[in-house]
Amino acid sequence: MQNTSNVLMIRPVAFTYNAETAVNNSFQVAGNAEAAQEKALKEFDALVKKLRDNYIDVTVIDDTPVPHTPDSIFPNNWISFHENGTIILYPMYAENRRAERKQHVLNELNKKLKSINTIDLTTYEAENIFLEGTGSMVLDRDNKIAYACVSPRTNMKALEDFCNKMNFTPCTFTAVDDKGREIYHTNVLMCVADKYVVICLDSIQDESEREHVKTTIEGSGKKIINITAEQMNRFAGNMLQLQNKKGEKILVMSQQAYMALNNQQINELEQFNKIVYADLTSIETNGGGSARCMIAEIFE
Repeated sequence: MQNTSNVLMIRPVAFTYNAETAVNNSFQVAGNAEAAQEKALKEFDALVKKLRDNYIDVTVIDDTPVPHTPDSIFPNNWISFHENGTIILYPMYAENRRAERKQHVLNELNKKLKSINTIDLTTYEAENIFLEGTGSMVLDRDNKIAYACVSPRTNMKALEDFCNKMNFTPCTFTAVDDKGREIYHTNVLMCVADKYVVICLDSIQDESEREHVKTTIEGSGKKIINITAEQMNRFAGNMLQLQNKKGEKILVMSQQAYMALNNQQINELEQFNKIVYADLTSIETNGGGSARCMIAEIFE
């Protein structure tokens, strides 16, 4: 099943610009952190309300002040959930992000989930090998394909381990932004939905890699909706399709992402699902992540 109506979100208590992640996240902007926590909290609560208004079951768990975890608002990087009851914990690039794997979050999830089989990949951190969850991988869950842009945060060894354990096939490539900088997470350039894929193909500069990605998507029976590098820079690739409790598909994104799309793209997307968006300006600017990064889908 590609979609779920059940998601996890972590409510921030000390959100701010994180210098440890900025070293390879070009989407972060230094010097914009004034009142970042207050602004991020309003944006977070507004997105949660929009999701619940659209019949999505949102489990909200409050972060804790200690240890300080400025990026806790992005739980999809350290944990993922799968239909067979498996939870996977991931190795994280930034040392201060590793502290996001807080026991009180896992305890709350234990109360909610029926059965849990945990796969712990965090031991790779000792080897400086990283795989940051559904930031590093964009999963086609129905076809068991893990799309992954190789980067300092997405290591082939850990990716292959994930794929072997979860019976996924990797589809790997390299990608850069319009300034030639390595793209740090796959989910900023592509979104896999049930019947389509939003992707910035121009970011994959190697022709053979780009063709392989296109062929893989088309072979899975999904339509390609291409976005430009400029649209990607405005988080138009950082979307997530969910299915609400009424069985309706919705596509979640930020207001910035929605405003970056042209009318044709919006019409194409609305043929498949309703679009839900919210203003996430402070979160995007300081955190370098957007709507998709804030949501960890729960499957059981």
